[in-house]
Amino acid sequence: MNFQFTIIVPVYNEEDNLFRVEKELLAYTKIATKKTKILFVNDGSKDKSQELIETICNRNPEFSFISFESNRGLSAAVKAGFDYTETELVGYIDSDLQTAPEDFNLLLEHIGPYDLVTGVRSNRKDSFVKNMSSKIANGIRRSFTHDGMDDTGCPLKVIKTDYAKRIPMFRGLHRFLPAMILLQNGKVIQIPVQHFPRIAGQANFGVWNRLLGPLADCFAYLWMKKKYINYKVAKQG
Repeated sequence: MNFQFTIIVPVYNEEDNLFRVEKELLAYTKIATKKTKILFVNDGSKDKSQELIETICNRNPEFSFISFESNRGLSAAVKAGFDYTETELVGYIDSDLQTAPEDFNLLLEHIGPYDLVTGVRSNRKDSFVKNMSSKIANGIRRSFTHDGMDDTGCPLKVIKTDYAKRIPMFRGLHRFLPAMILLQNGKVIQIPVQHFPRIAGQANFGVWNRLLGPLADCFAYLWMKKKYINYKVAKQG
């Protein structure tokens, strides 16, 4: 099939959500403005996620998967998804489906002149503690990166694949995707998207991950920015 857009779905112990993910993303492929495929990245799940992923992929040609030997974290799952993407555009969505797959069409509307389009969750349906810790973490990150993004944790993004593949990922850097596109002299924009409560499964990140973890990652980003190599080929023979 001539696919144009790959949606990465990182999975870690999401057996209760996966058949819903199949239903929702399969429905999205019918209305997608780009020919879309789905790539599961199983991040070393210890439940029945891999078994369910294989069942889903065997009955749907639009679905495929890669599976890690052990748990490596969200940044590694996103990076692996970028590495295994062959389409012109790549995006990702969390397997908890707190964002709506149909909102990818909103992001795809803007990808032409931009190199990354990220959602910003309006009217978030999370707990007070989660909302406040995310707000503080975003403020800290924005003061370091000056990327102008209000919600880099939003798990709904579309990126031009050639930019995505050049991102030097390390643990925690999934929070800095817009900033890493800016380092490549790319253009980024944020678009409001829907947000829903988690229906099944458990969040894998706590207050520590949302506050102290991102603070440490900000210093890693500053090191990366100082050392980042960026070039454009003017001519090739």
